[in-house]
Amino acid sequence: MTDPANDILIRHGTVEDVETIHAALLRLGDSIGAHQEITSTPEDLRTYGFGEKPAFSTLIAEVGGEFAGLCLYFPIFSTWMGRPGVYVQDLYVEDRFRGRKIGERLLRRVARECRKDGGVYLRLSVDTDNETAKAFYERLGIAWSSYEQVQKIVGDAFFAFADAPDDEEPR
Repeated sequence: MTDPANDILIRHGTVEDVETIHAALLRLGDSIGAHQEITSTPEDLRTYGFGEKPAFSTLIAEVGGEFAGLCLYFPIFSTWMGRPGVYVQDLYVEDRFRGRKIGERLLRRVARECRKDGGVYLRLSVDTDNETAKAFYERLGIAWSSYEQVQKIVGDAFFAFADAPDDEEPR
């Protein structure tokens, strides 16, 4: 008899997985009602994730050779702790594979890899309306931080900010 927990393979994503990764990100956006927010293309992922200087890594979960989920993450550093960590940007599990602890296994694998490299923490953000995800993370001990708030600037506002001259003259 086959143990269903043992037919889950978790492996690092490769450039050959780019189309699958992008399709999963689109499904993730759809699932939280934010599909219009996703403007990335497979080529963006290919360039920035698998190019000369990768900006992120991925883990792919497969069940019986079929795509079941992914975790997209990258290293971060805490100046307050003086130690590295990992930021999970996206965690996605296909609906038909939920309840098999695939998301938990993906996160644990990322945490183990981070720890192996001297890391001491994992961060992520969750959509404010995604109560299921919040409960999932809380169950794993990944708690909401009451003293932090994510701030961001994107698009034209970002470009204007980045391109604006400094107000102060050099001393």
